[in-house]
This record gives sequence, structure tokens and C-alpha cells, in this order.
Amino acid sequence: MQHTRTWSDVYGSARALFEGRAGGHAWLIAAPPELAGELAAAIAGVDGKGHAALIVYEGLTPLLAAVQEERPRGVIVVADTALAGGPAVSVPDTLVEDAGDLPYREGGEFPAWTGEDTSADAQGECPAASAVAGLGVPVTVTTPAALTATMTAWMDRTPHGR
Repeated sequence: MQHTRTWSDVYGSARALFEGRAGGHAWLIAAPPELAGELAAAIAGVDGKGHAALIVYEGLTPLLAAVQEERPRGVIVVADTALAGGPAVSVPDTLVEDAGDLPYREGGEFPAWTGEDTSADAQGECPAASAVAGLGVPVTVTTPAALTATMTAWMDRTPHGR
């Protein structure tokens, strides 16, 4: 996939768009800043159709806004450990005033989730995956090193995905 655009959203999150071949689906890759370093190269290494948006986020509100804006076929959350699923989580209500130009409230109850990645077997808490699942969007959690393989495998399992 080819990197075509980079910008900042209203929450101060870094965003990037990668375009593949014509057709296919929209995908969203979400990562915290400390894990985002090599992700652009990993996404560029995917040979697929459609497009992939990357969001480097802090907090769940920017991630949820990106999911609603992009309307992806699926979301890949990048974390320290690949997970197959996780329990419901409760995120404390907080006011975020130091990210971007827009202060916002964040927090809430998010459901248990089951990931789309059939190779992961660990279970664990992942607020980002729970939040995405709460929107009814398929999600998987992988590591930075496994992003290209995870994305390619998910596209291969999806009709017209790759």
C-alpha cells in the first residue's frame, strides 16, 4: 500500500492514509505513540486492495471518532501483546484538555470482545479493542512486528479483501 496523506485530527492524533489497489475494503490501524514507530513501513509492505488509515492516538475518544469517520471493515489495534479476546473494561471518566485544540470528556463501560485473528491465543484487557467492539466493528489486537502478517491474513480471509 502506498502512503498518500498525513494529517492531524481535532484531537491532536496523527493520522495517515495508505492506498492499495482499486476495490477492496477500508481498514483502520490504531496504535499508541510508543508503538507507532515502524507502522508506516509495515502498512506499506501490505500488497492489498482498498485503503488503510492509521491513527496514532492517546485515549479512546480519538480512536472512536476515527472508527466512525472511516467506517472500516475492521480495526487492527497495535499493542505489546497479540490478543484473541478480552473482558469488558471500565474506563474512568476524565476531562482531556491537553490534546489538540478540543477539550473532551472520555470514559465509560466497554464490552468484552473476541478478535478476528485466529492465530492469537492470549486473552487480556485492551480498552481500545473493547471500545471498537462496542461500536460493532470487528477488531483484532496484534504487535508492531506482526502487523503486516496480521493485516494480510485478515484481508485473505475477507471476500474481495486482497
